[in-house]
Amino acid sequence: MPVTPLADRAVPAVGTLPEPCVLLKLGEVVLKGGNRQQFERMLQSNIRRALRELDTPVRLWQRDGVIVIRVADDAAGPAAASAADKIAGRTRDIMGIARVCRAVRVAKDPEVTVAAARPDRERALLAGHQRDRRDKRFPVTSAELATRIGARVQQEYGYPVNLKHPDTALFVEVDQSEVFVYTEGYRGQGGLPVGMSGRGLVLMSGGIDSPVAAYRMMRRGLRCDFLHFSGMPLTGPESVYKAYGLMHQLDRFQGGSRLFVVAFGKAQQRLASSGASRLQIVAQRRLMLKTGEVLAGRLGGAALVTGDSLGQVSSQTLTNLAALDDAVGLPILRPLIGCDKVEIMAEARRIRTLALSELPDQDCCTLLTPRHVETRARIDDLRRIEARLDAADLAEELAGLAQEYRPDHA
Repeated sequence: MPVTPLADRAVPAVGTLPEPCVLLKLGEVVLKGGNRQQFERMLQSNIRRALRELDTPVRLWQRDGVIVIRVADDAAGPAAASAADKIAGRTRDIMGIARVCRAVRVAKDPEVTVAAARPDRERALLAGHQRDRRDKRFPVTSAELATRIGARVQQEYGYPVNLKHPDTALFVEVDQSEVFVYTEGYRGQGGLPVGMSGRGLVLMSGGIDSPVAAYRMMRRGLRCDFLHFSGMPLTGPESVYKAYGLMHQLDRFQGGSRLFVVAFGKAQQRLASSGASRLQIVAQRRLMLKTGEVLAGRLGGAALVTGDSLGQVSSQTLTNLAALDDAVGLPILRPLIGCDKVEIMAEARRIRTLALSELPDQDCCTLLTPRHVETRARIDDLRRIEARLDAADLAEELAGLAQEYRPDHA
């Protein structure tokens, strides 16, 4: 798909008819100081990657705090409008964008602007409007332009314009060489462009919490790979299917995701036979983290990410979390540490991972679980268990056997 680099700020001339386009309003990125350009370049790269999926030729350029996406010259009429709608839909999932506005671009002329502001009969009626005249050389004032647009709405539909309590707001931005007309638009993901904060490895169980943790870290600019431990050969492959589906769903926020699956059942049996007893859950989680640390080192990851929430289950007491931290040298990021289950489920529903997470499967963490789980694990006891198992070598072996999966966008 041909895409004009955003560094090229040359603006193409506006045709005689309103031209469909998409405006991307930047959020936190504009608050950056001297390194703001690095954030913008990363965001631009992520936009290009995402739009390749649509197979629609576009042109992009950037002004201060706004990225404009224009459908290619050979597209016109309903085809161009449909393409712009798809672009707007796709860019809503890109981290670093605060708002996505489906707009039309017109020549810098008052009469053309007023004509373009006439609401499409297939859309909801516009009951209010807002205008931004960034170029003060425009031949009419903001108030005059608002009056003309309001009069056109009244003329077309016979309804009054209500500026204080509009049902829908119409925005008109007069820029240096053109005018953009759009409604309020859609809320974007906000946050930072994925990749600005480095790379991490998410331990994804297939439950509700870890996909939400991954989403939150992506929103803070972390590019995430995923590691899933299945109970195979003691269980079936159902948890792998869920993990793949969750990775595929989360991939729309970053692109290029990778899922690594480790068959963990035999390692769990070895832990049980080593006398782990009440420490079985904490010991196997330490082994998972050690395996994740080895794999992250091979992938260039600088942190591990988990869905831990303080006190949610017995293995997530403060003492046990400290024992887990002791297992590895990499930092363990826990973005859900202060959230309750209701909050986590609400976010999972919003990012559309909840339904997948709730599908039935046999989680490896439920295998060989002792009747009573230790809530205050002693690190020395765990280290003795690991010494009997040669846990470091076992983690290397498990990481080497990990099977890689990538999302299929075909």
